[in-house]
This record gives sequence, C-alpha cells and structure tokens, in this order.
Amino acid sequence: MIAGGAYQPIACAQHERLEFAVLRRIPLWLHYLAEDGQEHEASVMPLDVQTRQSGEWLVMRYADGSTGELRLDHLQYFEERPSAGGSDKI
Repeated sequence: MIAGGAYQPIACAQHERLEFAVLRRIPLWLHYLAEDGQEHEASVMPLDVQTRQSGEWLVMRYADGSTGELRLDHLQYFEERPSAGGSDKI
C-alpha cells in the first residue's frame, strides 16, 4: 500500500512481533516501500509502535542514529536480528 491510500491493518501476529521487538530492544531488518513507492531495506532499532492518523506506525532508529517512522502497511517483510550481548545498538 502506498501513501495516500487507506490503511490496511497488518496481521495480528506480525503486529505482536513488532511490539515484542520494541519491548525487548531487538534490532530488525526491514524490507519496505517508501512514500514514493520505491523498495528499501534497512537495519533499525524499533522504538515504538503507535496508532494514529487512521493507521499504525513503527518509530525506529537507523544505524546512523537518525530516527524515522514507517506506516506498518508499507512493511513488506521484516526479521529479528538479535545482537550478541544484548546491546541496543544496530
């Protein structure tokens, strides 16, 4: 789903995995569609899952320290990337 379209909720199991990653500070590798429709991949630290503006959003910190948000229905695929030693760095 690209920006401007109606939000399409993601599967409950995927939503729960994201919330668990936030709670446990588990780094994620994301494959997603950007606002312009281009595919992107990124390693991120999930900071929060928020519901607002008739949608759900992942708030995240990128490896370079910058932060961003991703509408969850733009997320194509993700996987947990637990770090050795439990560090919250990517």
